[in-house]
Amino acid sequence: MSKRVLVTTPYLEPGGEVDRLLTEAGFDTVFAPATLRQASGLTLTGVVREVDGIVAGTDAFTAEVIEAAPRLRVFGRCGAGYDNIDVACATRRGVAVTHTPGANRRSVAEHVLALMLNCARLIPQNTAAIRAGDWAQRSGRELHGATLGLVGLGAIGRTVARLTLALGMRVLATEPNPDREFLAETGVRILPLPGLLAESDFVSLHLFLDDSTRGLIDAEALRAMKPGGYLINTARGGIVDEDALADALERGELGGAALDVLAQEPLPATSRLRGLDSVLITAHIGGATTQARSRSSLLAARQVIDVLHGRPPAHLVNPGYAQEVR
Repeated sequence: MSKRVLVTTPYLEPGGEVDRLLTEAGFDTVFAPATLRQASGLTLTGVVREVDGIVAGTDAFTAEVIEAAPRLRVFGRCGAGYDNIDVACATRRGVAVTHTPGANRRSVAEHVLALMLNCARLIPQNTAAIRAGDWAQRSGRELHGATLGLVGLGAIGRTVARLTLALGMRVLATEPNPDREFLAETGVRILPLPGLLAESDFVSLHLFLDDSTRGLIDAEALRAMKPGGYLINTARGGIVDEDALADALERGELGGAALDVLAQEPLPATSRLRGLDSVLITAHIGGATTQARSRSSLLAARQVIDVLHGRPPAHLVNPGYAQEVR
């Protein structure tokens, strides 16, 4: 029986480079992105029962879904984050979980820069004013000379640092295990979170979402930010307490915020953030460039192939999976 690989990543299509890679490796492919499942009324539990591997997007692969897939051996997550997969359940079931760290770092870093520039120069507000018939020329600010605080200094954070240092920004970071060679080369200074928040004109988040980071940017953290500062989040929505952020923005304590990720996506119609002119929201597009998507999806697919062919994958999240008894 041929092994079957399910592809749920919405931007991947039959006949594309990932499909060809998997087919040439000897696998049958099934494409079931969320839009197709919604149109046909299918659920994830209904499409995983006879698959051996999954090239995964951002769908929630809960314990219920994993338990419904008796043949499943590997997840190839397209992206660095994997909080949408129940890794503990996968490990118990002997399922490898892989991801693609670094594949989209340049794309996300450039999106951070775009969000910062939009905030600094009030571009969304100016565009809205012109569409409303106004010709307001409100003063923005230059990024040169401003202080950026990076909460997390991994691959994306370091790329953001290099881009913003080139613009003449001062860069601070909070990171428990920083790359000392990078710090020596760039002059980025490490501070504890409260000190970073107090000194930064812009704060950009670059963290995984787990129990230690969920709600990290809460009301207390927002009060610690520099008055008039901007919060940029391209990491995971759950890191920020969105109600506390709305409160701080409504009180005028911050200059604004730019969010590419939210606790619930799409953004609910009832969210208070929708009504705030000081918030710029994009639809989780930080890594949505053709180059990053190609790198990420091909790496995810290659890792699925490696596991199903008995080879070690490049970026394994749960190294203990192979010792578990199914």
